[in-house]
Amino acid sequence: MTDDEYVTLTAAEIAGEVAAGRVSARAVTDLALTRIEATEPEANAFILVDADGARAAAGEVDRRLAAGEPVGPLAGVPVSVKDLTHVAGMPTSFGSKAYAGTPAPADAIPVARLRAADAVIVGKTTTPEFGHKAITQSPLFGRTLNPFNRDYTSGGSSGGAGVSVAARQVPIALGTDGGGSVRIPASVCGIYGLKATLGRIPHSQAPDLFANNSYIGPMTRTLDDLRLMYSVMAGETPHDPWSKALGTAPAHDDFVRVGFALKVGNPAVEPDVAASVEAAARALVDLGADVRPIDVDFAGYEPQLRTILETMLASRTADRVRSTPELFDPTFVKTVENGLARSGAEVQTAATVRSDLYRLVERHLGEVDYIVTPTLAAASVPADTDTHADIVIDGVDCGRIRAGWYPYTFPFNLTGHPALTMPCGWTGDGLPIGLQIVGRWYDEDGILDLAGKLAAVLGFELKMPSF
Repeated sequence: MTDDEYVTLTAAEIAGEVAAGRVSARAVTDLALTRIEATEPEANAFILVDADGARAAAGEVDRRLAAGEPVGPLAGVPVSVKDLTHVAGMPTSFGSKAYAGTPAPADAIPVARLRAADAVIVGKTTTPEFGHKAITQSPLFGRTLNPFNRDYTSGGSSGGAGVSVAARQVPIALGTDGGGSVRIPASVCGIYGLKATLGRIPHSQAPDLFANNSYIGPMTRTLDDLRLMYSVMAGETPHDPWSKALGTAPAHDDFVRVGFALKVGNPAVEPDVAASVEAAARALVDLGADVRPIDVDFAGYEPQLRTILETMLASRTADRVRSTPELFDPTFVKTVENGLARSGAEVQTAATVRSDLYRLVERHLGEVDYIVTPTLAAASVPADTDTHADIVIDGVDCGRIRAGWYPYTFPFNLTGHPALTMPCGWTGDGLPIGLQIVGRWYDEDGILDLAGKLAAVLGFELKMPSF
């Protein structure tokens, strides 16, 4: 396998080559490490590269193949892991100087399942501190910029994961999603990302298992790889209460009903985004779907997500922020201060409104099989965007960044419904555009199937970054 072949092959293709003995897992790992070294100064996707650990894991795959032993479906496939998720043998810094070097106690369950499938973990990727914002920037590593237009952000908080895939450093990556943090950078970087149903991919590392709104999810260049990575990580476990007993996927008729919303209470959508997403909706009609408009205000629920996010981060980190504020991003310090100022009544109100939002989404999904929206109101935002200030899209003041830029993603963190982002076009500034598909609980397969049919007619092709 050559360098040129490595950057074009999918994870499934790499695993097939390794399993067939046409290339060694060690050779694939060396190609990945070479690609990371060549691109990393500009990509800035990795906080840590574990070359020795990756080569040792690849060598074990090769040893088992040589002994005639079976290997897993991701045999020898390089994968990156966002630095919010535990990987045994590597520190989990949470993207923060204050926590840098803190050793992980054990693999997170999805990481353990990737290892069991014989994937090779090459390192940890950049994230803003504790994933607190949708722009990947921190005093620990600086900025991770958009690989296609460096005036813009790579999104967040799984920005490093998104760039590691888009830049062909690895074919697949593991991200986390607390309000859109898999789907936002996947959209911004022109790749696929999935936030599965609550509990479908276990997240036993969450601080509050019962009120969890954070998810671990796959990010890939192709839909087939997304399906493969998801299938490896999904499944029951007693360690996550939402994963103890999983439901079954709902049945669908061949004639699919789709609820389409260009806006969800947000005041503006970038014209290039609107054009690409509306073209995708028309393509669904051509595929035989019954596409009907839905009227819903998701943006109005942003204060509740903000309350949950700010108070959760304050409960976890307030002592460290107070003692060493100079180590933290000022935007993180402000987020924690906001959380400390919240009352218990505000937290309980947010939990109650979360239930109201769930009922609202369930009502819509009782009338349609899927909800389709833009993933973001603008393809990306400038790299220096202040995430505590109002955001401007297409010349319109759109208010808070969550309500104005990603009102499409955060509601489903609160309601638990599965949501996928897929690329559907490009802006005039050379930025990818994402489309989001949302389904009923446990209908990941249905979302993936619909995305596959749509991808076949849209024909989106991800470009190679210039570095």
